Amino acid sequence: MTEVRHSDYAATLLRVSIGVMFVAHALLKIFVFTVPGTVGFFEKVGFPGVLAYPVIAFELIGGVLLIAGVFTRWIALAGVPVLLGALMVHSGNGWMFASPNGGWEFPAFWTVALVALALLGDGAYSARTILGAK
Repeated sequence: MTEVRHSDYAATLLRVSIGVMFVAHALLKIFVFTVPGTVGFFEKVGFPGVLAYPVIAFELIGGVLLIAGVFTRWIALAGVPVLLGALMVHSGNGWMFASPNGGWEFPAFWTVALVALALLGDGAYSARTILGAK
């Protein structure tokens, strides 16, 4: 049985942690791999390099919006195709992310977490609930 009185806090933990992960991955692409390096990686794995730009933008902006609790359901749903792309990239590498070139369990779990977040919504302490919006 679900403890309804705690579900808003569970949604908040999920929302903020996914948002932080998106921001961290965007910053990794920008400062470690560099944007040109990320473009090159996208091309190397068979995606158009130009897709790196909206992915980085989504991870950064979408992550910040999730942390703030703005458009949570929409951002979570918009993240699913991004993670399905990552799942495709890692699908041939084996199950564990410790495998050479990373496995597919992390993008698969992240995809499921995004769907769960889309179903749960903002949770507590979101900009939406703090401002009293419906």
